[in-house]
Amino acid sequence: MIRIHEVTRRFGDTIALDGVSLDIAEGEFFALLGPSGCGKTTLLRVLAGFETPDGGTVTLDGRDLLALAAHRRPVNLMFQSYALFPHMNVERNIAYGLAREGLPRAEIRERVADVLDTVGLSALARRRPQQLSGGQRQRVALARAIVKRPRLLLLDEPLSALDKQVRAEMQLELKRLQHEAGITFLVVTHDQEEAMSLADRIAVLDAGRVQQVDTPVELYRRPRGRFVAGFVGANNIFAGRLPASGGLDVPGVGVLPVAVAGTETENAKGGVATTGSTAGLVAVRPESIRLTDPDADAPLHGTVLDISFFGGSSRIAVTVPGLDRPVLLTAPGPAPVAPGARVALTWHPESAVLIEKTIEKTGESPCTAP
Repeated sequence: MIRIHEVTRRFGDTIALDGVSLDIAEGEFFALLGPSGCGKTTLLRVLAGFETPDGGTVTLDGRDLLALAAHRRPVNLMFQSYALFPHMNVERNIAYGLAREGLPRAEIRERVADVLDTVGLSALARRRPQQLSGGQRQRVALARAIVKRPRLLLLDEPLSALDKQVRAEMQLELKRLQHEAGITFLVVTHDQEEAMSLADRIAVLDAGRVQQVDTPVELYRRPRGRFVAGFVGANNIFAGRLPASGGLDVPGVGVLPVAVAGTETENAKGGVATTGSTAGLVAVRPESIRLTDPDADAPLHGTVLDISFFGGSSRIAVTVPGLDRPVLLTAPGPAPVAPGARVALTWHPESAVLIEKTIEKTGESPCTAP
């Protein structure tokens, strides 16, 4: 439905968007995920009509969206602050946009009543925003956005003002409303858990560029590149060489279990044989790492540095000689070890994901002329 192609936006010497290209399907819940300053809000404002890109195209159903003024686009934006009118009650806040369009009063009343029922606020229609909780104000803002029946609804950090418990409830509510309303949602967030729980697909942005677009499951299981691996969830990243015999040879540590190997290539053209010395970055999720007996034959041995208990699980940090940062692992329930304990760590080779691979030329045999 939405095609964003090579969109760029500069602010002086700062490049906010650097050739961003994305496709968003109709009825999809799509998320833009990234750290502050990565360009996600700028892209949202381009779609809403509040920013004009320096280059690139944006189409909706094949038609040029950028050619339309902001108020003419079938797009609505739900602001992070909700931006409710304090002097209007819930009903009038929701009806405001429809009244500005000059719709008949009977139609306005019907549509407002329907959307109030959808968001579960029919009983609070006469209250003003200051009489509502944070979660209720969030629903009013959402109702005001969807009552106009846009093709695309943009949400800028929609849950950031809510506490943890209310945020979890509203995540479920947003998914339900999106399915019931049948509107394409595009949410901007820096919260990885929020994006993973809400979106059908996620685009990870960094420094104005799209790093990866994938489903939440694939994004977590198969991150592409160091940034995505480090930004989406916790990860242990190891750098080393990928010998032809398998594994990852980390200097000063040893060979770690990895289900990939280095390569040796032969360039038959001209009779030049080349050996590839393969460097790699490998990521292993904390939940994939297991504790074993400290005297066991395991790929890593170290000392427990710290333990964080989260109720259903514990996060254990282990210092390993030769590595510049602790290895993180997750254990169910209370940790079976204490800080200062000697431990060994292991994981299944298939749990190690190769996120970067570089083949460097290390030698050539001279070419013999015919």
